[in-house]
Amino acid sequence: MRYTIWPYASPGIPDQLFERLPGIPLTTRETRLLILSQLRLDPQSIIWDIGAGTGTIPVEVGRLCPQSHIVAIERDEEVAALIQKNCDRFQVSNVEVIGASAPQCLAQLKAPPHRVCIEGGRSFKEMMTEVWRFLRPGGRVVATASSLEHLYNISETFAQLQARNIEVVQSVINRLENRGIRQTFSAVDPIFILSGEKMEP
Repeated sequence: MRYTIWPYASPGIPDQLFERLPGIPLTTRETRLLILSQLRLDPQSIIWDIGAGTGTIPVEVGRLCPQSHIVAIERDEEVAALIQKNCDRFQVSNVEVIGASAPQCLAQLKAPPHRVCIEGGRSFKEMMTEVWRFLRPGGRVVATASSLEHLYNISETFAQLQARNIEVVQSVINRLENRGIRQTFSAVDPIFILSGEKMEP
């Protein structure tokens, strides 16, 4: 398939190409690339994105793995509609958008996941414990943290669930921006990306 807006096979769609809503966070291009690498995607798998926001991760994964099935979960109906709009915009047809609250909705999903990306949620420990119940053996979870408290909660929960192959990456990114007649480097807010795997039985 030839995509029109971003006609390249490589990931890293520029942020400005996505439709936005005021106040709804967007996972920046550079952070997206780190998340995608930590997911370690297979060509045919089931991926859940919890707290999918603008839908940047589902769009990127859908383009990279057209034979996979991506479930984008977002509790706000208006934001869920935005995710679908971005999927349509980039001609991604293998994303199912669920307008519901996690973890309450997870039991209603059709099939257990191979990969889970957690980008939001009020109680990570509760969320992660429920996700772990459904995650297939050998499956992988990637979660992001922008605060010390959130980082601690994710690390503690991974330890309690006896996740293996835990990795932690912190992004430190600067972008060149035009400001008047000058070009300066502007820092992108740092974020921690944590990942871990569920052991085989």
